[in-house]
Amino acid sequence: MFWGVIGMAIGCAAGLYFPGYFPESLSPYMAIALVASFDTIVGGLRAKYAGDYNEKIFISGFFLNAVLAVLLTMFGKRINLQLELAAMVVFVTRIFQNFAYLRRNLLNLD
Repeated sequence: MFWGVIGMAIGCAAGLYFPGYFPESLSPYMAIALVASFDTIVGGLRAKYAGDYNEKIFISGFFLNAVLAVLLTMFGKRINLQLELAAMVVFVTRIFQNFAYLRRNLLNLD
């Protein structure tokens, strides 16, 4: 946990010191990749709380979910279909479900 906090602090400081700008054409890819990564983070928190957290599953899910979501977006752009919306709905639904699980268990309502 200590190294995770240190890594987040370094990442935030680097992001503030070296702000990155992406062309507007890449914004759908960045958006879906960020939502997919956030879904994995919230899922990891849920797994940690439930007691079945596995670091290999978390790391692989973090990168593979983001890559798969970006590839789905790229494929959708090629066939002129907004597949990123479908992926966005799935990821956001999972984020809310995981937050609901965490909220219920942290408040001991389950």
